Amino acid sequence: MIMSLISVGKNFAACLFLVFAGMLLQSDSCAADDGLKQPNVVVILTDDQGWGDLSLHGNPNLSTPNIDAMARAGAEIDRFYVCAVCSPTRAEFLTGRYHNRSGVYSTSAGGERFNSDEQTIAEVFREGGYATGCYGKWHSGMQYPYHPNARGFDDYYGFCSGHWGNYFSPMLEHNGRLVKGDGFIVDDLTNRTINFIDSHRDQPFFVYLALNTPHSPMQVPDKYWEKFAKKEIVPDPEPTNSKKENLTHTRAALAMCENIDANVGRLIQHLDTIGIGDDTIVIYFSDNGPNGARFNAGMRGRKGSTNEGGLRSPCIFRYPRRIKPGTKVNQIAGAIDLLPTLADFAGLEFDAPKPLDGKSIRPLLTSAGDDWKSRLMFSAWNKKATVRDDRYRLQLAGGLYDIINDPREKSDLTAKKPKVLKRLKRELDGWLGQVSLKSSREPAMRPITLAHPDAEFTQLPSRDAKAHGGVRRSNRFPNCTFMTNWKNPEDSISWDVEVLGSGDFEVQMYYACKQADVGSKIELSVGDQKIEKMIEVANEVPLLGADEDRFERVEGYVRDWRPMTLGVVQLQPGKATLTLRASEVAGDEVADMRLLLFRRIRSTGE
Repeated sequence: MIMSLISVGKNFAACLFLVFAGMLLQSDSCAADDGLKQPNVVVILTDDQGWGDLSLHGNPNLSTPNIDAMARAGAEIDRFYVCAVCSPTRAEFLTGRYHNRSGVYSTSAGGERFNSDEQTIAEVFREGGYATGCYGKWHSGMQYPYHPNARGFDDYYGFCSGHWGNYFSPMLEHNGRLVKGDGFIVDDLTNRTINFIDSHRDQPFFVYLALNTPHSPMQVPDKYWEKFAKKEIVPDPEPTNSKKENLTHTRAALAMCENIDANVGRLIQHLDTIGIGDDTIVIYFSDNGPNGARFNAGMRGRKGSTNEGGLRSPCIFRYPRRIKPGTKVNQIAGAIDLLPTLADFAGLEFDAPKPLDGKSIRPLLTSAGDDWKSRLMFSAWNKKATVRDDRYRLQLAGGLYDIINDPREKSDLTAKKPKVLKRLKRELDGWLGQVSLKSSREPAMRPITLAHPDAEFTQLPSRDAKAHGGVRRSNRFPNCTFMTNWKNPEDSISWDVEVLGSGDFEVQMYYACKQADVGSKIELSVGDQKIEKMIEVANEVPLLGADEDRFERVEGYVRDWRPMTLGVVQLQPGKATLTLRASEVAGDEVADMRLLLFRRIRSTGE
């Protein structure tokens, strides 16, 4: 049998060998052992879709026949847990480790990046001979070495920020190069995934489809919205939840969920049509609880909460060659388990540079887990934390609940179950002594990186910049913002960076500018270098998004940005500050500025 041996160095090797060897011996034979081909893997992750956003889970307000059919044809993990918000879940899936160990503590300003020395699931599969692709929302760092191309993915198409300002043919990137999307973004990302599958159908592939809905802004094609625009909505059975519900927001979210379902169905049908469906593992899950107070089976909490409704996610496995239809897993599992589980199914050997928190749940999925031992799982966000076993959950702030018999968390068992309370509190305190429990509002701990030796392109977006003088950010939510109110030579925009390589770099500025303001001279300085370029072409374009929104957004709007080449700068390794200003102002305003794009044209020594 080919086994996944996880090595963590001399101090841990002996004990972890025993733990993981014992765990893996429970598994059935690996694919390579019985002559079957290594399975392909498709991981589908949705954004802000709660456990209750499926007709499979009793929601009477929508229909998700394709995802429901996945569960009937494969396995559903009934108690699958993720994190309270986006970036932590993505880090845990990608690394098999709790996000608190890998440096993730926020969703922007650098706190969304897991440490560069973490091994990713894409690296494990690529080293195992798989072609790897990622399509969609990354949200784990934009610049190398945090970019998806630097984390094991051969091909990447999507956006690296937390949220995006427009879902219809927006500005995206393909392997660092800025491109324009093609139609509604979920449809586009699914098309890209299908194209990747077609290009690699004769070899094993690992593809990660990271959909960005039903995260706001609430945009969806008319075909789906028309069904819900005036639909009567059945409220959540918990009155506290239903009182907070905004029906328009709910209708938009449900329409977006039905669009997701249609694309899941289209993808699975394609796998079956080309004859590789039986040999492909398809996984479906979400990154946190719902982004609104809508139907969630009465569970307390939603996105941002460490209560049951904020952390419980749907999780469905489809693998006809190995997993029996209608399999139900009642033991707890989570995003941390996906790396070791999928590597186990693929028969991949790998050495983990750091100990994994997840474990392979393959025995549970293949009915080989009769002697499965109960385990604990932890979650923390914004200085809130919780621990659970297969039955009970304890909150750090207080509250002990029997989640099996009381999933709505109505009855606090703190006084009735003192032994359980003591045991779980001891375990939670021990775990908190090992991890970092930071606030998401803490300042960035790591600088923005630039000019990594392996990167041809590096973006420096407005979200990572500082505004000086009268310049201000277009919206308080940073991810897809731009700089505006740039009017005077005293105004400036700066980036504090760590330059990781040396060479010559062509710099482009993506901007919008009224015809009446054409003629301002832009100056970019770094150290004692300065390059200047006059804005010669207007880019007088409206704000985008309002016409497509089904619900008024809180995030800012975007524009169709125009690139302008500023010139070439020479960069050397070390800390630096890049400053953008206008040495001459021709009109009332200089421009709105979205980002700088650096393209390596020569490395030192060439």
